Amino acid sequence: MPEFKLSPLVPSLTFVGAALIGALVPAAATAAGGAFYGAELASPAPEARFVARDVVWACKGTSCLAGQGTSRPLIMCSALVKKAGPVTSFTAGGKALEAEDLARCNGTK
Repeated sequence: MPEFKLSPLVPSLTFVGAALIGALVPAAATAAGGAFYGAELASPAPEARFVARDVVWACKGTSCLAGQGTSRPLIMCSALVKKAGPVTSFTAGGKALEAEDLARCNGTK
């Protein structure tokens, strides 16, 4: 019976494939209007694209969008603040954070 051997490149190719899919899915969701999170920053984002709390954020000026993550909105907001600075508004699934939660997100409460 013939013996099958996998190329030593298989693990690397698997990782590269997964990384490409992971990068394309959030971008496609955002481009198709499928953003779950939306935020307005107090000042322009330092980067146009970055990862905060396992989601890819795409920002243009002070407006940022991201696909859905697995954490609560307040935690996602706090992660965004750590990467991009204070936010003036934050929505998750179309629902805006209350003023008190927004203050917590920004670390002012």
